[in-house]
Amino acid sequence: MTNWLPDLSRGSGPVYLRLADSIESAISSGALPAGSKLPPQRNLAYDIGVTIGTIGRAYALVHERGLVAGEVGRGTYVLNRSESPPGEQTDPLTISLGGTRLQDAPADKIRFDTTAAPDLGQGKIIAGILAEIGEQHLSEISSYSRSFPKNWFEAGRRWLARSGWTPEAENIVPTLGAHAAAISVIAAVSAPGDKIVFENLSYTQVSRSARLLGRRTVTVDFDDQGVIPDDFERLCQQQHPKLAFLMPTVHNPTVTIMPYERRAAIAAIARKHGVWLIEDDLYGGMADDDTPLIASLAPDRTFLVSGLSKSVAAGVRGGWVACPPHFAQRIRVTHRMITGGLPFILAETCARLVESGMAHQIRKQSVEELSRRVRIAREQLQGFEFESHLHAPFLWLKLPEPWMSGTFKNAAFRDGVLVDDEDEFKAARGDKSYHRVRVGFSSPKTGQELIAGLMILRRLLENGGSAYDGEI
Repeated sequence: MTNWLPDLSRGSGPVYLRLADSIESAISSGALPAGSKLPPQRNLAYDIGVTIGTIGRAYALVHERGLVAGEVGRGTYVLNRSESPPGEQTDPLTISLGGTRLQDAPADKIRFDTTAAPDLGQGKIIAGILAEIGEQHLSEISSYSRSFPKNWFEAGRRWLARSGWTPEAENIVPTLGAHAAAISVIAAVSAPGDKIVFENLSYTQVSRSARLLGRRTVTVDFDDQGVIPDDFERLCQQQHPKLAFLMPTVHNPTVTIMPYERRAAIAAIARKHGVWLIEDDLYGGMADDDTPLIASLAPDRTFLVSGLSKSVAAGVRGGWVACPPHFAQRIRVTHRMITGGLPFILAETCARLVESGMAHQIRKQSVEELSRRVRIAREQLQGFEFESHLHAPFLWLKLPEPWMSGTFKNAAFRDGVLVDDEDEFKAARGDKSYHRVRVGFSSPKTGQELIAGLMILRRLLENGGSAYDGEI
């Protein structure tokens, strides 16, 4: 074991980041040669006077950089770059855009890192619809979608209607899911270099995609009621953003529902400063919440996006966006340019699911199943702090001392469970730590699998990291 100690006097920023940079520097200089063992987390924390969570976060970061590897029961070792596994030799752009999830999740892990619609046997229903389309539209499914049937727009109008508000069919654009809808809006109403507002914690697949398009990310503060209007006003005055991406109903990952007063304030500020809004309502239709949509308060500047992935079937990449008046054609063209076009068989399947009532029925069954799972999760994690919603497929778990989010995620992985750490949801780099993980529970196939995974997490929470020392 090496007696190496880091020099944290150089650089700036959080201690864990300076420590990770110091380790990388020592590896580059040869002070930590290939095969050398990093100090145990607990020992190093004592030697430099920081918490074990800080050390764990730094070790997790150098692991993500492909510099070290962990071996259960043995510790953390410096990798030989020439012998590193191919998957760990990743270019910086891939690292910056990839988030903290594994690209290929191991098959032997319990997946609490996804919130896709639970499997209720809806595949048979979808297969039947696909067969019907194949019989009735042979020419359409063998060619490009050059014209959009009216039922595609009517289905979107019905699916997006909520809380007493229904968009006009002429303002609807069918899309390859809610993500594609959001990216199409960003590409259509902003230009490279423009600033896009995201909450400090958000659905970062969109923020990363926006950066890939050359947009700049700025973040707005939130509390237990959602976006703080005063901070949004400050951003609009100082940063002059072009657009803001918001999740007012069942925010991911905090499950917050923004009250009416906040929504009205955000809409007024956006109108005052000429900021466009994307309202992600992907979980909204599941929540049984009647708070008015921002789209109903500011229809002149709000793009409402939603789809089928969380409540009907994730494998059917279908969604819609309701646009402000006169914007549908621009979004439709941009969506085609961004995605390559909407396949007839996909859009027709989504439309028939909605028109037949099956999409709404499957969503109702999904909500019932998720409610059962939420009750199980609440029972299994009783005594620990978390936020949950009876109809949401995830909860936001507060970690007790001394757990850090990344360290807990790695410990859960070691014990057979995949969860998302808080960094997966950070739209931009910042110093604020929430010490939380998101636990999604729509993937387990059986109640036994769900309970087994939750019991593993509970054991980790109860032992406080005492059995996790140095393994990545």
